[in-house]
Amino acid sequence: MTASISAWIWSERFWLPENVSWADLEHPPAGADYPRLQHMLSHAFPLAAGVLLLRLLFERLVAKPCAHILQIQTGVPRRAQPNAVLERLYQANTCPDTRQLEGLSKQLDWEERKIQRWFRIRRNQDRPSTQKKFCESMWRFTFYLVIFIYAICHLWVSPWTWDTRQCWYNYPFQPLSPGQYNHYVAELAFYWSLMVSQFTDIKRKDFMIMLVHHLATIFLITFSYANNMLRAGTLVMCVHDASDIFLEAAKLANYAKYQKLCDSLFVVFSIIFFLTRLIIFPFWIVNSVLFESWQIIGPYQAWWLLNGLLLVLQTLHIIWFYLIARIAVKAIFKGKVSKDDRSDVESSTDEDISSNGNKNSCQKSKVRDSSHTSVLNGETYDH
Repeated sequence: MTASISAWIWSERFWLPENVSWADLEHPPAGADYPRLQHMLSHAFPLAAGVLLLRLLFERLVAKPCAHILQIQTGVPRRAQPNAVLERLYQANTCPDTRQLEGLSKQLDWEERKIQRWFRIRRNQDRPSTQKKFCESMWRFTFYLVIFIYAICHLWVSPWTWDTRQCWYNYPFQPLSPGQYNHYVAELAFYWSLMVSQFTDIKRKDFMIMLVHHLATIFLITFSYANNMLRAGTLVMCVHDASDIFLEAAKLANYAKYQKLCDSLFVVFSIIFFLTRLIIFPFWIVNSVLFESWQIIGPYQAWWLLNGLLLVLQTLHIIWFYLIARIAVKAIFKGKVSKDDRSDVESSTDEDISSNGNKNSCQKSKVRDSSHTSVLNGETYDH
């Protein structure tokens, strides 16, 4: 039964063009090698554990000292007054509704406003410090910068970078280069580590969205490697990493309270995002995968899936750029990029809520947050 499932998953009719079998890829020419998924995974999984360890060392030995130099302190949040009734409800619902507030007010003989304040203070106890967010962003900034430089170094001398039709000549019998292999293993290990560390990192509103994002990214990297679409795959990864560098840099400036630098970097990020994901990606890479590959190798089942995913990704790029552009315009004309909404930080000034109108502070927070976009502390636009 296991053999039948494996044969169904790795069906040659699905994965490979007509008249090509897995057996054909088992015997590359002398001195060359074709991608073997099992070989890559055997390196990627241990490397992902190594990346997690490297991240811990990096944050402790590099990022934290940098945070201290920039006077970014851990900070001790104000602690809520111990109350067993409110704590029990908080564990089930961090934002009680109006009916629950009224019931608690009668039960505890507290004003609703006092109960709202207790929940705000209690939520802030669970929020991460600016220093922790700075360390996370510095780690991602470093990875994106290093992997982008590495990608540029080996893609700059690759002929298919300048003539994308060469991505498909003699496909899938294209030898695997060390640069391609290292790029794929590093990216796959990094996203496996992100998916694991997401459960211990700062908990944000889009936790499930990012979990799906990481799974989809891992699937696409694995899919393109197994299918030997490495030439197009490395181009896709390089193009996506380019803008992420400036996003993480803008976050670092934001945490360090260099607002003008943050605004400038965010505008640069917006421009790079537009050039790479709305110009280069669709008109250079997607055009090659969709049209040039059709002309040279013709469509097959996996080809339809890959192009469908790339078109969905491009649709997301358009939506994301619209949201990013709104923030960039605010940065240019109002001089301040929107704050981090994914961390749902409530400032101390929020404690004073007028008694008329919004009784539930969570509702007020949601209304306030809807006018912003979760960019500066998120991964929402990553890959």
